Amino acid sequence: MQKQILLAIFFLFSGMINSATTIQGKNQEYAGKQLQFFQYANPVTQEKKPVFTLEIDNDGNFSTDVNVSQTTFVFAEFGIYRGLLFLEPDKTLNLLLPPRRERSFADSKNPYFQPVEFWFATQNGSALNDLVSKFDSKLNELTDRYFNRLYFSQSKTVFDSLQYTLENEFGEAANSVFTWHKKLKLKAVEADAFRLEPEKISPVFQDFDLQIINYPAFIQLFDKTFAGKLSFEARAVNGNAVRQAVASGNISFLKNFLKENYKVEGLPGDLALLKMLHDAFYSGNFAQDDITRMVGSPVFREHSESTIREISQNILEKLEFLKKGTPAPVICLKNTDGHRVCTNESQEEEKKFKYLVFADTEMIVCREHLKYLTRTEEQFQKYLEIIVVLRKTDLIEMKMFLDKENIPGIHLVDETGEFIEKYRVKSFPTCFLLNENHEVVFQQTKAPLDGFEQQFGAFLRQELFERQRNQSQ
Repeated sequence: MQKQILLAIFFLFSGMINSATTIQGKNQEYAGKQLQFFQYANPVTQEKKPVFTLEIDNDGNFSTDVNVSQTTFVFAEFGIYRGLLFLEPDKTLNLLLPPRRERSFADSKNPYFQPVEFWFATQNGSALNDLVSKFDSKLNELTDRYFNRLYFSQSKTVFDSLQYTLENEFGEAANSVFTWHKKLKLKAVEADAFRLEPEKISPVFQDFDLQIINYPAFIQLFDKTFAGKLSFEARAVNGNAVRQAVASGNISFLKNFLKENYKVEGLPGDLALLKMLHDAFYSGNFAQDDITRMVGSPVFREHSESTIREISQNILEKLEFLKKGTPAPVICLKNTDGHRVCTNESQEEEKKFKYLVFADTEMIVCREHLKYLTRTEEQFQKYLEIIVVLRKTDLIEMKMFLDKENIPGIHLVDETGEFIEKYRVKSFPTCFLLNENHEVVFQQTKAPLDGFEQQFGAFLRQELFERQRNQSQ
């Protein structure tokens, strides 16, 4: 009996070892660097989940093992690049890194900067990644060559010829991941070339494998087909029925609507509906509470497929994050004098509202907003505490600016970007107003020069009136 148990343990660990992908290589240009790889949580929110970090030693060597049970897509953003990689179980990848190119100062401050996207190549050139890269390069070459005839003349003959050429060159590749990649990429070209309506694209999703939903070709075509469509339908001539269904939480109506108009049902239909609800939340065309209730309904929360349950939960967490009335993450950082300060600790005897301003002092627009905080403090000093959370830049230059301009408030330095990420700050400045209990006051708080005075002033008048009325009762 004991021998059988030991054998079972041995085979269990053997299986775990065999499912590892080994990533190795050498590039002196990257000596001492770290490349962090992520995967998508799901195709709807597309939030990044860390998977592993590639540590490169001082000689430029790197080697790491990553446990994967199935082919897994990951990506890394470094310098000017965004590198894409498929990890296959029980494979060794001798990874080739591109020539090192760091972002320029202008690129690092540009919220619209788009990295150069590429598929990592391997030394022997025979990995799945190499195959996908060759296919994408050939597809791009053909669509560029026949661009006018394909996209302007909408020539079916040209598209058929393109398909035939690619099938002739890559048709023997039997890898299921590559087969799906090829199928979805060609459908995307067809959709663009012939201006296909969603119902002409969506059948490609009807028999998809759950494994592929976080692959880039799936996400790109999924977005193209369903992004913003609930708002579009609500604004259509007969959109009143859709608006009423959202207001009443009639998920059955919406699922039938998808079946009839988008030709998806079952698991693909549920995934598409979650995508539509997610986008509708931010559209301004529906009451956000109505959307939140549907995403968190038993239809999704108790779905027979665990993937749908997980996606709905992930969407719900995103929609409710920093929503009005919810607790905001407590920020604990060192200020510019090196002293640790937490935002849930009041610096005043009397608790005040907290105005969080995430900023970068190397950006001219941020400097102007920060200068205007002097007026904000003069107006609301009795009721408002200003907390500036600064992106890490040159500390000496930062302090010189803050001191010279006499910027008011507490100045915290987010050296690692931890709280910039926690608050999901995408551009600077980004602002939040918290009450005395560290709860979010507005869904969207204005920046100093964009009308915060008027926003907070109107709110404060109403708030003080309500408090006075409650005291008198």
